[in-house]
Parts: sequence; structure tokens; C-alpha cells
Amino acid sequence: METLHTTDWIELGRRLAGELREATRRHDDEGSFVADGYAALKRERLFSALVPRELGGGGASHSELCGVVRELARGCPSTALSFSMHSHLVAATVWRYRNGKPGEALLRRIAEEQLVLVSTGATDWVDANGEMTKIDGGYRVDAVKVFASGSPGADVMVASARYNGSVLHFSLPYSAEGVTILDDWDTLGMRGTGSNTVMLRDVFVPDEAITLERPRGEWHPAWTVAVTVALPLLMSAYMGIAEEAAALASEDAQRKADEPTMPYLLGELANHLAATRMAWRDMIANANDYAFEPVTGTANRALIGKTLCAKAAIATVEKAMEVSGGRGFFRKHDLQRLLRDVHASPYHPLPEKKQLLFTGRLALGLLPV
Repeated sequence: METLHTTDWIELGRRLAGELREATRRHDDEGSFVADGYAALKRERLFSALVPRELGGGGASHSELCGVVRELARGCPSTALSFSMHSHLVAATVWRYRNGKPGEALLRRIAEEQLVLVSTGATDWVDANGEMTKIDGGYRVDAVKVFASGSPGADVMVASARYNGSVLHFSLPYSAEGVTILDDWDTLGMRGTGSNTVMLRDVFVPDEAITLERPRGEWHPAWTVAVTVALPLLMSAYMGIAEEAAALASEDAQRKADEPTMPYLLGELANHLAATRMAWRDMIANANDYAFEPVTGTANRALIGKTLCAKAAIATVEKAMEVSGGRGFFRKHDLQRLLRDVHASPYHPLPEKKQLLFTGRLALGLLPV
């Protein structure tokens, strides 16, 4: 596959957004997984877009993929968000590969097989949940993993669990015996992401599937890499939502342009959207297309950016609803769906109060967790 220029990647995302718009409404009404979106992503080989060209992938940069997610979200936020969950795992693997660490074999498989990855790390954080027991040739793991976005369309789970005083990170196929995806994703917003709970019951994890052992409950450089590349990708979905909401509200505003408060409301809308964009761009700049050191300050900047971006995106969509007025309250109007979807943004790590604690502890010269 030839490397695409930046404008080509963005145009691809824009085209898919238009293609998926109608299916998005259906998946939201049904609360069903965005299978249409995943089929389109596979058709366009976007699941391997971040894989370097020399390993058989599309060679897209991290910042380019953020732009693709942003465009996708304007047509289908659930497809965009689930795709970003896969993409951040690929991005972290690309960082490791570029820094002389293991990862090449997985990247080659993603490119060759269009493997779809799902993370279960958001609610694990530094402690992880679930227990592992050592046996001959590997481990047995029992765990319950929530918010596994994209699980109905996934091939490989990337997870962690406790072992003695450590946390072991591993990957395993969803087809492994003892892995069960629950059909329990019935939510207010982002209803198409398929972020189901995954149960692991006496699942065998071979020794060679262990990718990292780290101390439990402590900050580790691997987390800095994860949040630095992940949060710009995740928040790109909410950037797209904010932009789409602002555009829809601006169209509605033309019908009542003579209302004396309308210029003021549109000015507020523009400010909220600009704040969203500034925070989003700073997170992308922080990741610097993988040219960053895995130091705690880098993670802190990403986490601050996530909080600011989420708050500004919510303010943007809420203001868009105010601009639109009663029209936006009807289910036939996309604004009400965007309002529900954008309110998922605070739940990604770290939620605001936990981010404030993380940042405040660093400011006092303490360990972040």
C-alpha cells in the first residue's frame, strides 16, 4: 500500500464519515455495534495505517491518524472512538519499535492480517485487576475487564493482571478458551462502540505472551508512553463531535439570525470550540509523532490536555444545543446524539479529579500515584 499524503488520509476519513452517517443513526437507535464502520475500516486497511511502511503498513503518522479519527467522528463518533482504542495500542507498539524494543512481530501481523486490537487497561490503571497463577508453560488468569471498546469486532485483547506483587501485561486472542464477551453495553451515549465487559475464566496465557512485568501500584514509563499516544487519539473523536455540533448549530442559527441574542451565543460557541481545538492540538504536539521521552512530565501534559479538551468539547456541544434551541432536542436531529456522545469524554483516564490529584502530587514533588 502506498503512503498517502496528509491530505489523502484526511480525505479518506472525511469520505468514510459521509458513508457511515446513516448507519450511525441506526446503530444508535438499536444500541448495536458499528459493524458497518469496522467493515469500512478493514476495507480501507485503516487498522494497519499506523504500521510503518517497512513492516507492510500504511506509514501514517500519529498526528495524521488523529486527523482521521477527528473526521470519522463527524459522521460516526462510535466508529471513531472504537477505532482510536485500537489505534492507540498500535501507536504504543510503533513507539517501542522505533526505540529498539519488541513490537515488530505484532506490527507485521497487524499489517498482514488486519488484526484488530482491544485494550482493557483503562480501568486497570496502575493496580490492574484479576489474578494470575503460574503453571507449566505460562499462567492461568481470572479477571473481569470492563469498557473493552470494539470487542465485538476484535481479534486480540491487550490486558494485564496481578501476579504476586507485580502486574503482568499480556495479549491473547479473543478466541481463547475461557474468554467471554458479555453483551452488556447499553448506555446513554457512544452506544455503538461495543464497549462490553470481557470475562476471563481460567484462561491460559503462555509465557511468550507476557510483554511486561512491572511493580503493582507504581507509575511506570510504559504508562507514560500509553497516555501520551492514546489521549490525543481518543480525544480526536470528541474534537470531531464538537466541530460537527458547532456546524449543525450554525446552520440552525441562520433561521433565527434576527434574534438579538444570537450573535452573542455564536460568539460563545466559537470560543468553546477554539478551546477544544487548542487543547487537542497541544496533546498532539506533546506526542510529537513519537519523538518524546517517556518521562512523567510528558504524561502529565497529556492528562491535563485531556481534561481541558473534554470540558471544552462538552461546553461546545451544550452551547450548540442552546444555539439550536428546541430543534436540537428532537431525536431526528443529530445534535441530541452528539450531546449524549460527548458526555462519554470525562470517563476516559484520567477523570478530572484523578488528573488533578496526579498533577498536584507532581507539583509538590511527590510520586504521581
